[in-house]
Amino acid sequence: MLTMVIIAVVVIVLAILLYLGRGRTRGSGGQGLKGRFGPEYARTVAAHDGDTKAAEQELGARVKEHGSLTEQPLSPAAHERYVTRWDAIQEQFVESPQQAVIEADALLARLARDRGFPDGERFDDQIAALSVHHSHYVQGYRDMHTAARDQSGTEEMREAMVEARSLFEALIAGQPAGSASDRHHPQSPDGNGHAPWALSRRHTKGSST
Repeated sequence: MLTMVIIAVVVIVLAILLYLGRGRTRGSGGQGLKGRFGPEYARTVAAHDGDTKAAEQELGARVKEHGSLTEQPLSPAAHERYVTRWDAIQEQFVESPQQAVIEADALLARLARDRGFPDGERFDDQIAALSVHHSHYVQGYRDMHTAARDQSGTEEMREAMVEARSLFEALIAGQPAGSASDRHHPQSPDGNGHAPWALSRRHTKGSST
């Protein structure tokens, strides 16, 4: 009889420990995703109307599908071509904002593809993969992609392109996923973190300042 009681107690204790262990796993998984995705975590929760569980399932699926992706290096020549083309597009923005945004969107899609991400023709797949490796920068790319297809105002296009530049520079620089530098905007050409002059408010076409 005593043996049966001991066995029952052991079974109950093991069941409790297993339950608590699962709870900690779920919690740490949520915290891990929150830390990894940063603002993308909050955006995904909002997209699921505050359903944290559904958002974490989606983010977990992204990590499972794209987490093992290895970013491919760019050749020096390709690196130079991309930088030169982006600078030209910035200059073009002053006279033709909509066309500049369209071309910047296409250029960023090609750059992501060349770095090993899904092709830009599958934008949802590409943005999902990018969010796993460059979560702090993908919203600007989303906004620019939307601006390239909608009749957005000049100021909206300017802001989207400035934000998208952060992802462009992260991909050009080849920053490793999860690095400390991937949580801050990359340095802009003037060395002080300022927006490129061609996209600054005072140079936007139609501005009175």
